[in-house]
Amino acid sequence: MKKILLLTMVVCLSLTLGALTPVTAENIKQGGSMIVTYKDDVSTLDPAIGYDWQNWSMIKALFNGLMDYAAGTYDLEPDLAKSFTISPDGKIYTFKLRDDVKFHNGRKLTAEDVKYSIERAINPKTQSPGQGFFWSIKGFDEMVAGKTTELSGMTVIDPYTLRIELSSPDATFLHVMAINFAFAVPKEAVEKYGQDFGKHPVGTGAFKMKEWKLGQRVVYDRNPDYYKAGLPRLDKIVFEVGQEPTVALLRLQRGEVDILGDGIPPARFLQVKNDPKNAGLIIEGGQLHTGYVSMNVRVKPFDNKKVRQAVNMAINKQRVCKIINGRAVPANQPLPPAMPGYANNYKGYAFDAAKAKALMAEAGFPSGFTTELYANNTDPNPRIAQAIQQDLAEIGIKAEIKTLAQSTVIAAGGEEDQAPMIWSGGMAWIADFPDPSNFYGPILGCGGAVKGGWNWAWYCNSELDALAAKADAMSDPAVKAEREDLWRSIFVQLMDDAPWAPVFNEQRFTMRAARLGGPDEIFVDPVHIPVHYEYVFAKDAQ
Repeated sequence: MKKILLLTMVVCLSLTLGALTPVTAENIKQGGSMIVTYKDDVSTLDPAIGYDWQNWSMIKALFNGLMDYAAGTYDLEPDLAKSFTISPDGKIYTFKLRDDVKFHNGRKLTAEDVKYSIERAINPKTQSPGQGFFWSIKGFDEMVAGKTTELSGMTVIDPYTLRIELSSPDATFLHVMAINFAFAVPKEAVEKYGQDFGKHPVGTGAFKMKEWKLGQRVVYDRNPDYYKAGLPRLDKIVFEVGQEPTVALLRLQRGEVDILGDGIPPARFLQVKNDPKNAGLIIEGGQLHTGYVSMNVRVKPFDNKKVRQAVNMAINKQRVCKIINGRAVPANQPLPPAMPGYANNYKGYAFDAAKAKALMAEAGFPSGFTTELYANNTDPNPRIAQAIQQDLAEIGIKAEIKTLAQSTVIAAGGEEDQAPMIWSGGMAWIADFPDPSNFYGPILGCGGAVKGGWNWAWYCNSELDALAAKADAMSDPAVKAEREDLWRSIFVQLMDDAPWAPVFNEQRFTMRAARLGGPDEIFVDPVHIPVHYEYVFAKDAQ
């Protein structure tokens, strides 16, 4: 999750995640509906494909995986699985599935469905951006190479027992079983709709899709057959798209909508935050997030390391933070400060235009060059892109800004030769799970440098990939500190190559309508981004 995000996202992720605020049965209402607004239409609801902040929680409301996180926490727990065991060598996981789970089409879920769904995400024909997450399952390399359509490491023991054998221990494996790429889908529905499955999703989740009118709205209805007792609490969710954030804010203030999907408009942030009428409706917290400028190392002149290092030195990160009213702190490496493996003693590239100019001359570009900087078109991202453009101009880089819908920018980043530079705001990286590997594999590792992937720098360092694989194999809790040290060294070495210019780590804010109930943590859920919809209820439900 999401994962990715976002100056324009609805919510923050709390770095101090405690137990959920108690909600008594007397307070909870069953029924009612809510409206969530977004500026852009959602790109897809296929769990094997969806990988942006906007569709993250929408997908999670429709589907389930073997594992999940307790609401509002990073605590793993069984979901479609009712239990699991791990072999002493850490390589064989045996999952016992629930026998009371139904897909939205009425068919019961079995272990074959879970096997099919994971293999579908790995199959190169699917072009899933999450393919690389499953690297540790035995048979992964053969399947990626197109030599087989099934994983040798996945065995259906009986209709409700699935055994997964890894080629080597993987410290992140149970986390991977909780992300959307591992969510269960019915084969018959995928085959029926083909590439349009993302517009006709069929899952096992708390809600099922009733309607999708492109450019207008997506409507979810409560799943009456959901296997979690008492959930979901709402009968309906309406996602309205095409809503400018400023208009959406006015509508929320008039009581016409309930959650601002794109967050509080930056230009109105201080006014809204300081208005006493909004007390209790705005929630604040930190998150495992980094906003960055990617540089495509396969496009000239960004194939030159000195050029990339010069870009790192040219950007005035303090000034960028001021553009968003100080809702972030400057970043000097891909990992955010709260992530295990963060290098506290690493200073990074200091803002130094003169030194950046000298590096440009050493690289053979004393007069600079022209390029393109892609950015999300939702405020404040165009303004941030303009600030970065001005900084780059100071060292001779003339960057034409292309502000586009976030889905279009994401698509451009997934093409090897389309986007030389991307400002990630509105699409920036928030951890899919709380482990440093998640800030490497999908966005900086060789496995993510594929068509449709999220490694927009198209950076691939085989030596660092080998070290990352070594770190991921260190699944014994006794070597946790050693593993974190290894990840720390990986990211410091990576920053010498400078495929990114990390800009800031963001503080998040969200705003909700007073009529919505539920613990604050479900509105700042760290993995069900942006909202854990299962637990939201309407106080005015009849």
